[in-house]
Amino acid sequence: MNATGKDKFILLVEDNPRDEDLTLRALKRSNVLNPVFVARDGVEALDYLFGRGAYAGAPPALPQLVLLDLKLPKLDGLEVLRMLRLDERTKLVPVVILTSSVEEQDLVRGYSLGANSYVRKPVDFVQFSEAVRQLGLYWLVLNEGPPSSSRSRA
Repeated sequence: MNATGKDKFILLVEDNPRDEDLTLRALKRSNVLNPVFVARDGVEALDYLFGRGAYAGAPPALPQLVLLDLKLPKLDGLEVLRMLRLDERTKLVPVVILTSSVEEQDLVRGYSLGANSYVRKPVDFVQFSEAVRQLGLYWLVLNEGPPSSSRSRA
């Protein structure tokens, strides 16, 4: 997918093909029609957001929402979050940790690093679908995001 600055797109950072598929199906089923870009590891997510590596020279765009798994190859989700919050261009982008982790330290560290929300993935598809529907409704429809000028990439 080629997201432009005009699209209100979602960046899904998920390495598990099953969870990726469930998330995409749940979004579609909930009539969330926003484009979704999928990064399958932490390095790819940062490369995409910062326009480097395989994404160097691509038109810069910031997502309306990042759905971030924690247990990722190459660079874990908490480190991705830390890097996002350190950069002026991405520090205000809403990040929802969407994970199967039940470790309290992940919850505490996620919020400490600036996560906007922390959602544990339900095992049941119906519950998972409902959780994703509510995330989409809140973050893409109801929530008032930061002004676009502070979210644009120079």
